[in-house]
Amino acid sequence: MSEAPHKAPIKTPAQLVAAVIAGFAVPIIIIVLLAIYVDNSTRTGAGTDSLSEAEVTARIKPLAQVEIRDANAPRVYKSGEEVYKAVCSACHASGAAGAPKFTNTADWAPRIAQGFDTLLHTALAGKGAMPPRGGTSPDDYSDFEIARAVAYMANNSGASFPEPAQPAAGAAAASGATAAAPAGASDAGAAQAAAALAAMASVPQAAAPAAGATGADASQAGKALYQQVCQACHAAGVLNAPKFGDKEAWAPRLKEPMDTVYNYALHGKGAMPPKGGSNASDADVKAAVDYMVSAAK
Repeated sequence: MSEAPHKAPIKTPAQLVAAVIAGFAVPIIIIVLLAIYVDNSTRTGAGTDSLSEAEVTARIKPLAQVEIRDANAPRVYKSGEEVYKAVCSACHASGAAGAPKFTNTADWAPRIAQGFDTLLHTALAGKGAMPPRGGTSPDDYSDFEIARAVAYMANNSGASFPEPAQPAAGAAAASGATAAAPAGASDAGAAQAAAALAAMASVPQAAAPAAGATGADASQAGKALYQQVCQACHAAGVLNAPKFGDKEAWAPRLKEPMDTVYNYALHGKGAMPPKGGSNASDADVKAAVDYMVSAAK
């Protein structure tokens, strides 16, 4: 029994050419159609919006920003809440680095007991892990704005400090800090404050005393520094400075240890800049304190 002979599907040269072309063209057409399908489909994987306008704008955004301010425009002070959110909340919101946590009365109670002036001094000078002024500069936030932030945090944590008084226009300490005029101060008082601050800004830089100075020399150095620097505020009692020779004004200060009084003079307190804005030696500053204290006893 013989089998029927098989016939090839391609019988002519034209059919062979058509088969070869189809063998190349069909896969290419399928690949192109698949590529079009994949490109037009919705992608949900990571990086889907990496080329979106918003993402591209964020990537090419410059790191440095230029802010132009009108130097003659009246300054608009930020509220305590604004300063807290911009600066202080980095640590105080969570209590990081030992900072008293915002609204935590247990954390704030011992600090509030020290008084507002001490809290403000700590905020301006820094303490422990907290840098001076929370790491800002007087150009960023004035002393008045820092004081507002201190009052805001303390008052939300159990204190009842009054809102710090806004500084008199144009009044600024030599250190660049803005001093607040007392609430309800008269025009004459504001003028005195401005004059005192101007005097502090122009005080001569006192030289350090010679080594081995005697007690008499130290006393004379203290008196000289008082006349050059301290009397700008202490002679008239402006900016809440205890008036020279006023026993009643000095009494609460003298209840504290002398080291504490020296510390205020050396590092500043409230509107008073460190060393009254001078670069006098620590010894001369302490001698000036002794001179004023002796006049108040």
